[in-house]
Amino acid sequence: MLLRAVALRALALVRTLVAALRGRLDALCWSLQPFSLDPLGWSRRPTLSAAAPAGSRWEKEWEAATPTPTSVNYHFTRQCNYKCGFCFHTAKTSFVLPLEEAKRGLEMLKEAGMEKINFSGGEPFLQDRGEFVGKLVQFCKQELKLPSVSIVSNGSLIRERWFKKYGEYLDILAVSCDSFEEEVNALIGRGQGKKSHVEKLQRLRQWCREYAVAFKINSVINRFNVEEDMNQQIQALSPVRWKVFQCLLIEGENCGEDALREAEKFVISDEEFEGFLARHKDISCLVPESNQKMKDSYLILDEYMRFLNCRKGRKEPSRSILDVGVEEAIKYSGFDEKMFLKRGGKYVWSKADMKLDW
Repeated sequence: MLLRAVALRALALVRTLVAALRGRLDALCWSLQPFSLDPLGWSRRPTLSAAAPAGSRWEKEWEAATPTPTSVNYHFTRQCNYKCGFCFHTAKTSFVLPLEEAKRGLEMLKEAGMEKINFSGGEPFLQDRGEFVGKLVQFCKQELKLPSVSIVSNGSLIRERWFKKYGEYLDILAVSCDSFEEEVNALIGRGQGKKSHVEKLQRLRQWCREYAVAFKINSVINRFNVEEDMNQQIQALSPVRWKVFQCLLIEGENCGEDALREAEKFVISDEEFEGFLARHKDISCLVPESNQKMKDSYLILDEYMRFLNCRKGRKEPSRSILDVGVEEAIKYSGFDEKMFLKRGGKYVWSKADMKLDW
């Protein structure tokens, strides 16, 4: 039994080392390889490339394969201190996994091939005043050695002391900002009384520079900001990426009878979204995501560590990876790996590789 336990630990270590090596090599050779890199013959899953013609054997194998959780978005809490009217992951429960159970699930995902983890919510900094997400960030970078660890936050609860304690373990902080006009932010529901969302955004930008964290901005384009010109402000903040989403409806979350939000009044047409993009086309860090690109191209893990399938316009959960394992649960995720690559889901996401002038 002792020998078997030692052998299993050695095998787990080999898997971890191979996954880390594979992630680095894939980042260098992604656009050149018609197959995923296969050190030591560990993974034989084909990776689709532009070289594979539609309807080919490789495309069929790709479609039949179980996807790899390369990049995972873990919404570990649904609670939030903002009330954004278009939110599509609303506070339907107050459940948060115990820290050690969350770590166990993250370790399982790493063993299954995860290279990037993104912590989101709700608002991630609500739980234990940011200590919960800080400990997860440290665990993923220090213990799991993940190439990329990121957080999406509204930014309102982040303090400089958090950066002092956990900043070295965080690759990317994405702050949600839908408008640079406080009146518009108030209409959307992104605000706390007289506190300025835009002023806090600028303060967070400075802290990211001081503590060597890559700074990113996420904006949801909707009825209230679709005519806004954000060129000057985005250029001044100079994020590594400006993710621009088209407002998306998810039944049971922000539309429908059992929803906690009514986002229909925020919805814009494809043409209006394209107009916003055209007005900001000269911003080099712009990353546009229409409803079509967004819908099935994200691996979303909820507060119970269940993958959420959005293919039918609502979030249908798998069983928890803690109960059935990653490979079994991910079969029901609805994840479109081809669309993930097509929308640019794979990019230089480790701050060690970004060569930024902090």
